[in-house]
Amino acid sequence: MTDSYLTVLDHGRRLTFSFEDLLKYHGGGSPGGVAQAFKVFQRALPLLSPDAPPQRREISLRTPFGGPGFRDAFELVTRAVSEDRFVVDAELVRPDLGRNREQFVFHVAYRGNTVTLLIRNGLVRDDFIDLLLNENRTAAQDAHFETLKQDFADRLMAGSAEDAYDVEEPASAT
Repeated sequence: MTDSYLTVLDHGRRLTFSFEDLLKYHGGGSPGGVAQAFKVFQRALPLLSPDAPPQRREISLRTPFGGPGFRDAFELVTRAVSEDRFVVDAELVRPDLGRNREQFVFHVAYRGNTVTLLIRNGLVRDDFIDLLLNENRTAAQDAHFETLKQDFADRLMAGSAEDAYDVEEPASAT
């Protein structure tokens, strides 16, 4: 995997995906979700498979975030949605992280190992969450929301995955 591509294996075949590939597969309606998936992969995969690209069909995810851009991007790279390895679980919401971060929690697993990623403070804007949760947006609010989704994607893609996601260390047994 490089900074601009994601690489996985499928039955020994090397598959490489760019952010643009993920965006095309999704269709572009949720660029922030696609950018999140790209950065989650960039952050998690080297931790889960440091010596070689992972086998795509052995990667799974549990998250409270079910956004369509994220889901589609994750499906393209892993086939996890169609193979029931992508689980949206509302019980994973983390109110302790605050309103802007509580749903952006990602448990990525590969071959018995799991890494938990949490989006960092300051990446998700208040007005983005306000409009995301507003089911009765006006046309002007919808237009602004489209701008905010692209802004979120642009800010995520401009930085490193390490700058976007913290790795939550497992609680130690006492």
